Amino acid sequence: MQWTLVIPLKPLAHAKSRLSATSGEALRPGLALAFAQDTVAAALACPAVRDVAVVTDDRLARRELAALGARIVADPPGGGLNAALTHGTALVRAARPEAAIAALNADLPALRPLELARALDSAAPFPRAFMPDAAGSGTTLLCAAAGTELRPAFGTASRARHSASGAVELPLDGVDSVRQDVDTGEDLRTALALGVGPRTAAAAARLLIAD
Repeated sequence: MQWTLVIPLKPLAHAKSRLSATSGEALRPGLALAFAQDTVAAALACPAVRDVAVVTDDRLARRELAALGARIVADPPGGGLNAALTHGTALVRAARPEAAIAALNADLPALRPLELARALDSAAPFPRAFMPDAAGSGTTLLCAAAGTELRPAFGTASRARHSASGAVELPLDGVDSVRQDVDTGEDLRTALALGVGPRTAAAAARLLIAD
């Protein structure tokens, strides 16, 4: 099965606010962009991914992620993460009604294409399925097969909400890079230990210089 990934991204000026203690305000937007670039690049290299749609209104992110090969979708003003995913999914399916859709976080800088393929392949038998984050309470990946609504419920305690909605929790073995989102300095250290993409590595090196 081939999937279309829908990746939402806040304006960079407001993204990853919890990283400020580690990065400072000046470097935080650049880190958020680097995370998204490495996430999109890994997703596009995944053999189970047909294409990637990024939902954002950030001008710099639009330009940089389009250059990687992502389709850019305008984000509805003030709608939030779940509204952005619903909007992006609707636009994809307006053109391809039978598209299999997977919502993916934009902050997975250690993402490995083959681990993402493993997760997506394990989701294929189910109408809806999801991958919890490394912390165990959130969600990094939510999949909806052809003909099935995505019904995103991202945010605090989204693992429990997605499970309660009937989505199947996917196996957790061998997919650490799909689960390791980055919200805090400790998350970033863990992602760096896993091995991040080149843009995040460069941005993280700037943090070390700044320290």
